[in-house]
Amino acid sequence: MQTNTLDSQDDISLVDPASREFLAFKLGAEEYGIDILKVQEIRGYEAVTRIANAPEFIKGVVNLRGIIVPIVDMRIRFNLGEPSYDQFTVVIILNIAGRVVGMVVDSVSDVTTLAPSQIRPAPEMGTAFNTNYLIGLGTLDERMLILVDIDRLMSSAEMGLIDDLRS
Repeated sequence: MQTNTLDSQDDISLVDPASREFLAFKLGAEEYGIDILKVQEIRGYEAVTRIANAPEFIKGVVNLRGIIVPIVDMRIRFNLGEPSYDQFTVVIILNIAGRVVGMVVDSVSDVTTLAPSQIRPAPEMGTAFNTNYLIGLGTLDERMLILVDIDRLMSSAEMGLIDDLRS
């Protein structure tokens, strides 16, 4: 029996091994993306228990199968106007450095695979916008995703939710 060496190469994926998958979500008119590996689950928005003296962007906490999870409203965190909660509003449950955190967004669209060539560095915005929390801008056809470094954002001093990852 003769083996054909071309057959084994037919199975090679056309996807770049350095590609990354991002969960795309909307806040207002903009579309954002976070590393899919940080996402534990996606849930509908439900009432939260408010915590006294918490920053405004921390909506409160929920009990998720015995784990108390802080819930952050990203529209408030990014100063994107008054949040509204409807049937499309979702909470993305994240697992970052062993801590579980919920993130309220307007809606979730899809999981997008981006090759390194599709990720551009974020432009410098001076002091108007802190780009430390951005991986860059992902381009896919006519779409542009603002790629958020969710580890860095959630561990930032102003969030105060997760101990500094650099320690």
